[in-house]
Amino acid sequence: MSSTNHTAREQDTARDQASAEAANQRGQAGAGLPRQAAGRVAALVGSVMDLHVRIALQEADREKRRLISGLLLLAGGLGLVTLALVAAEVALLLWIQASWGLGWIQASLAVGAIDLVLAGLLLRIGGQLTKGPYLPQTTAGITKTTRALLGR
Repeated sequence: MSSTNHTAREQDTARDQASAEAANQRGQAGAGLPRQAAGRVAALVGSVMDLHVRIALQEADREKRRLISGLLLLAGGLGLVTLALVAAEVALLLWIQASWGLGWIQASLAVGAIDLVLAGLLLRIGGQLTKGPYLPQTTAGITKTTRALLGR
């Protein structure tokens, strides 16, 4: 009977070990499934972020080109406006010289005086428009910029 009990115990032990191994494999398979799903989700999120960054860089490049083109066009426009103002000044100088019977120097001084009066008027109006209550952050930013430019 002792050999029968011994054999029964061995069978019980083998069955318990097989049962434990099966449970362990089920546990590992169960633990691996959430890990695999989390890995897939992380890969998907990383892929979406890479796509987002790539699109943002393309948009930034397009915006940079648009801004540079706009600035070049504005510079060209300002250059042409400057040439038109110079031409208008010359035409005014010639008209004043011819119609008022003044010499070239007197006509140039008259045009210069008109320019100074207009410049003073525009500066005064511009100064009034820019004066006003500023937000504390704006004032701090202007102060920092001014100090950086003046080297203080």
